[in-house]
Amino acid sequence: MDRVTGTLADGLGAAAAASGILSQQQARIFGLLYLSGGPLSLDEIATELSQSKSNVSLNIRVLVEWHLVRRRQVPGSRRDHYEAATDFFRALQEIFERRFRWTVRQVLAAVADARAATAESRSAPPADLTERLARLEAFFGLIDAGIAAFVRGEAFPAEQLRNVIPMQTGRPRRR
Repeated sequence: MDRVTGTLADGLGAAAAASGILSQQQARIFGLLYLSGGPLSLDEIATELSQSKSNVSLNIRVLVEWHLVRRRQVPGSRRDHYEAATDFFRALQEIFERRFRWTVRQVLAAVADARAATAESRSAPPADLTERLARLEAFFGLIDAGIAAFVRGEAFPAEQLRNVIPMQTGRPRRR
């Protein structure tokens, strides 16, 4: 692998390891494919990245599922070849819909469960509990709506978020 491709593949791998979206190996595969001059076979990818073919095969499936890589036929070859997607907007739509929206909906489900637990409780909840839950639900509801708008390719007015949970201005005071 040449120095430029290695630098990008390793840099994407490091970024992915911190993001929790892709694994380090998946990002390295994407980087290699993105800078390659054409589609590569599993054997070629494994050789370039010094990985086993089975490891590359497992990781490539995830990349195909996320629309970051697509399978391509190469004339004269019976092997599967792969190339990186270049429609980053489509790839981000998929990531937002599958990863972030799922997480947001987990928070919304937790808020609904907390509301139900509050209603079933024999003791009176703290005075501001209902308000806090409502604000949390409104905030994550807007995030969910924002992700839905992004996935549809629509604009989302971020200033609506400030109306739900006011942003702190300036530096926080030390106590």
